[in-house]
Amino acid sequence: MRLIDPTTVEAYCRDPATLAAALDVAPYVLLDLRDPQSASPAADVVDGVGTLPCPVIALGPVAAAHAALALACDAVADTPDAAASMIDGLLRSPMAATVLVQTLRAIESLPLASALVVESLAYASLQRGAEFQRWLATRPPPPSPVEESGPAVEIERDGDRVQLHLNRPLQRNAMTLAMRDALVEALQWIRADDSVAVLSIDARGRCFSTGGELSEFGTAPDPATAHWVRSLALPGRELALCRHAATQAHVHGACIGSGIEFPAFAQTLSAHPDTHFQLPELRFGLIPGAGGCVSISRRIGRQRTAAWVLSGKRIPARTALAWGLIDRITDA
Repeated sequence: MRLIDPTTVEAYCRDPATLAAALDVAPYVLLDLRDPQSASPAADVVDGVGTLPCPVIALGPVAAAHAALALACDAVADTPDAAASMIDGLLRSPMAATVLVQTLRAIESLPLASALVVESLAYASLQRGAEFQRWLATRPPPPSPVEESGPAVEIERDGDRVQLHLNRPLQRNAMTLAMRDALVEALQWIRADDSVAVLSIDARGRCFSTGGELSEFGTAPDPATAHWVRSLALPGRELALCRHAATQAHVHGACIGSGIEFPAFAQTLSAHPDTHFQLPELRFGLIPGAGGCVSISRRIGRQRTAAWVLSGKRIPARTALAWGLIDRITDA
């Protein structure tokens, strides 16, 4: 790992040529903020750190004198091992890592609708990128989805309460195009029905959802069309817009990729004690694209979201609760 001090990052902010030369060596900035005696840069440099065209990771524990500088960084690592985990991830997909942090910076203060547009455009920009194309070219052929009967999403209504069940247990409730369309249709109906007071979402089978169906990755004719489709049909957006109802989701087992990005839009999110969560998109050369840059960061913050995606690590329910990703752990 290549560590720099606050004085060096000041040079990067003031001299783009210096930064360009440094990025030829390593496509990130790892900023050592542990020393309380090191000089803190001027306020304009602190602001400039948040515009650098690469991930900026602060290594802590952060000295009090550098608190403002740490807040401007994309992620904070409390230990060298934590920093190494993030750097390992971003070195596999440096372009996607840069797009990730730039997206999280941009959407932090945007309203939900605009933030989702920015995320979708960023995701689209990576779909023809070299990193995603390399993954597509080298991945093993995914198995064909298992055929299952019945609707992809089961709907139950009891008075003013509606329950949605993801209903593809043999496919581990993967977010296929059919699942996406069924969720969008159900949620748009609920949005239009003011008599619905409570909306609950859960899933049949061993897990809530393992995320996007890998056999469908890269099947859109072009990134512009893919963005247009997400603008029309994104389950997370529809769930967030069901504002007249109390929305709650209960997850269990694996919640991977869109399998956590989608339910994180619910007002209340609970998890079974056996639940684990993961955002693996960076290893595909992508970023969370089912609304997760928005839904996750608004639950756990920009820096923790960046650190989680960069590391790609799996977290258990107790960690998710401590972070604020979920609201409670329950067997129910």
